[in-house]
Amino acid sequence: MTKYKLEYIWLDGYTPVPNLRGKTQIKEFDHFPALEELPLWGFDGSSTMQAEGRSSDCVLKPVACYPDPARKNGVLVMCEVMMPDGVTPHASNARATILDDEGAWFGFEQEYFFYKDGRPLGFPEHGYPAPQGPYYTGVGFKNVGDVARQIVEEHLELCLEAGINHEGINAEVAKGQWEFQIFGKGSKKAADEVWMARYLLQRLTEKYGIDIEWHCKPLGDTDWNGSGMHCNFSTKYMREVGGKAYFEALMAQFDKNLDDHIAVYGPDNHMRLTGKHETAPWNKFSYGVADRGASIRVPHSFIKNDYKGYLEDRRPNSQGDPYQIASQVLKTISEVSTAASAAA
Repeated sequence: MTKYKLEYIWLDGYTPVPNLRGKTQIKEFDHFPALEELPLWGFDGSSTMQAEGRSSDCVLKPVACYPDPARKNGVLVMCEVMMPDGVTPHASNARATILDDEGAWFGFEQEYFFYKDGRPLGFPEHGYPAPQGPYYTGVGFKNVGDVARQIVEEHLELCLEAGINHEGINAEVAKGQWEFQIFGKGSKKAADEVWMARYLLQRLTEKYGIDIEWHCKPLGDTDWNGSGMHCNFSTKYMREVGGKAYFEALMAQFDKNLDDHIAVYGPDNHMRLTGKHETAPWNKFSYGVADRGASIRVPHSFIKNDYKGYLEDRRPNSQGDPYQIASQVLKTISEVSTAASAAA
């Protein structure tokens, strides 16, 4: 039998953005444990904004597990938070009630800033570095510094070794800003892996004395880009049938549901979605071919393939909850009739 280090990871009850939490228990197995072998585990919800002290018990329910490359015999366990009965989802448990469809594919582009000493990595103590321009996909010390690439490369390896479907990295438009991409089939699977990748990045940067700033506009109303989490999405119907009539009906529904999407696309998005810095205004829906200033960017490949393939919603921000984002996208899609579009 081998003693495995099980790191139970969950989202706390803070609003508008939950924090990642984790704690370890040791269990013996004669093999790498399967999800169904992992037990429920209690925690003090009064310390995570999920219960009161007089009735503090909450329960962690494992929903996904991955090898932990940073620990010998380690297991990363993604959990939902349940009430003390272990069956009823806690009010903070967004995952339990989201729409899911294994035929829906999601690709999330997670942007973020490295922060050290209260400012983006590479920023001087006072003022700003040279204007943005050379930093996006930049190379060289003057553009990316001497530690950022080391961290993102290490994070990439950790994700791949954990079995997370990490699809790429690049330096972003602002100094100290980077991005990683996660792809998954099904909203729960894709979102689980985004949250786990976030956890691995935050845990990794502890040893560098660097924080991750997820806020969508940490530098405020300046000429520096904010951070998004663009959501690329497709369904089986979009990939295999599609068509111009269906696409136009889909865009009309996204327009109609604008407020519902903005409500779950991350806090403070009005600071980021201004119509500047490759964004569309938060209160006006738009779409366009290869248009990074639109709410939804339509790839050239989508049009060339008879309106079949994927679309990119550029409005979700870097602090957004991928569970809720994916679920809202699926909800809007579900309100568009495929029969009527096919008949047209």
